[in-house]
Amino acid sequence: MKNSDVKTPEMIGFAAFSGTGKTTLLKQLIPLLTARGLQLAIIKHSHHNFEIDQPGKDSYELHHAGSSQTLLTSKFRSALITENLAHQEPELKQEVMKLDLMNINLILVEGFRHEKSLTRIELHRPSLGKPFLYPGQKNIIALASDEKLDIELPLLDLNNPAQIADFIINRIKQA
Repeated sequence: MKNSDVKTPEMIGFAAFSGTGKTTLLKQLIPLLTARGLQLAIIKHSHHNFEIDQPGKDSYELHHAGSSQTLLTSKFRSALITENLAHQEPELKQEVMKLDLMNINLILVEGFRHEKSLTRIELHRPSLGKPFLYPGQKNIIALASDEKLDIELPLLDLNNPAQIADFIINRIKQA
């Protein structure tokens, strides 16, 4: 069965300006959600060039010899390294299709702030002095903050990952 034949799992993005704590929150949410039986996939958008393998290792050398796809695999884990040959910003829809969609039921997305179709939770720390993304982005379903705010959306406590996990679980149940 191809990924195109499989229904895409629920996707929830986390949007915020740099330094707000997206990665920190995700590191806290992942074990809470997996403990509740969810099989997760994470997609993180990076604006930087990066390597997941080290120079001198066979897999690095084989990949950099010119392969456009390299699958590094062992009994513990697998990693598929692909080259984005067009050197354009990735599209979330295409990146999702690289995942093993049959074995996950929730995709958490960090970044892709301008992806209009992605349902998101906005993280906001008023002390950073950054503007809100909501209400300018209509796909924001909740706002997580470290301060009380008067908003029309559900307000989540940014310092309470269990509350945010409950919100996500309830959202999946309603879907």
